[in-house]
Amino acid sequence: MQGQKPDQGNKPSDEELIARFQQGDSYAFDLIVKRYKQQLLNFVFRFLNNREQAEDVVQETFLRVYRKRHAYKQVAKFSTWIYTIAGNLARTELRKRKRRQLFSLSDIGMEEKDYEIASDEYNPEKYTNTVMHEKIIQREIDKLSVKFREVIILRDVQGLAYEEIAEIINVPLGTVKSRVNRARLRLQEKLRQYL
Repeated sequence: MQGQKPDQGNKPSDEELIARFQQGDSYAFDLIVKRYKQQLLNFVFRFLNNREQAEDVVQETFLRVYRKRHAYKQVAKFSTWIYTIAGNLARTELRKRKRRQLFSLSDIGMEEKDYEIASDEYNPEKYTNTVMHEKIIQREIDKLSVKFREVIILRDVQGLAYEEIAEIINVPLGTVKSRVNRARLRLQEKLRQYL
């Protein structure tokens, strides 16, 4: 097959890729970017609710991984390390945004977006309802405090394990579980009127 590298039949772990990158294999870094770009973009976008800022944060995340590749030690999962970097940068961006106190329509999710229609069986009513529900859910997630927003995105959107979330945000496992439950309850309460 064209463009494939020999190791693709036996997919290397994240930890193997970062180890190869630390030894100078730039292709391993490309694989890391390919593997994590969309996940991190989704995570940071849901955190910031601004596509351009999310892209900037993800780009900065990969820049830091590139520059600080030797700082990673295999005591934690690589995914924990990269999500920690992205989460810290996203929180910094939120603090900057708070200081600027600039509120535009795009910051609250009202910007116009183009959606791709992937199926010939496109149902406009179903599609509109889905988009509306996603916007409502995102708006309610945005209203959560940062500590609740972060855990709900990491757990329910990104699908990370409670233990990994505890490492990423550096709080005890019980605190993570408690925050996830409280965030879910708050969202259920708010969304009941819409959905």
